[in-house]
Amino acid sequence: MRKEKRSLRQRQIEDAACEVLEAKGYGGTSMRDIAKQARASNETLYRWYGDKQGLFQALVARNAEEVKDHLASELETDHDALSILRTLGPKLLTLLTGDRAVALNRAAAADSSGELGAALSKAGREAVFPLLEQVFLRAREEGVLNFEHSGEAVALYLDLLIGDQQVRRVIGRLPSPSKTFCQERSERAVKLLCKLLG
Repeated sequence: MRKEKRSLRQRQIEDAACEVLEAKGYGGTSMRDIAKQARASNETLYRWYGDKQGLFQALVARNAEEVKDHLASELETDHDALSILRTLGPKLLTLLTGDRAVALNRAAAADSSGELGAALSKAGREAVFPLLEQVFLRAREEGVLNFEHSGEAVALYLDLLIGDQQVRRVIGRLPSPSKTFCQERSERAVKLLCKLLG
């Protein structure tokens, strides 16, 4: 199968996996259910992903891809750090509180092996955090933020941006946030960050 065609097919399978995950939860989801939803063979799923955990690890990686790609491309520009945070914030908040992330977090919580949680952390926070640290180091070089440890500054920003929004979404206490909400919360996070570290 050609690379473009395989990539498209993988996306279709991963979308189907998310649909099944949202409907049945991690424990109730089987590779057979996903294959049926995706109109694919079990053999294809096992060949490409290995097993259910492998498939869900691929979902996790794909879910974080847009934010990582955005940060990586922004770091290659000469955009100022606060502008980068202003464009990143809504994307990150939308990602972390979106239906797919909620389903994946619920699945990770239900996975007693801890493997899915580790995959979430590795593809998400552990991949994005170092890129965010580079943005913060740029902000310090530009003289707009003052901090001693970049990791603590990034953690503060994430607290200001996300707060308990993600947890409340996962436990079903909040609806999916609007684009406007994500934009406003991102602006608020940057303003508060500048007050605290400016």
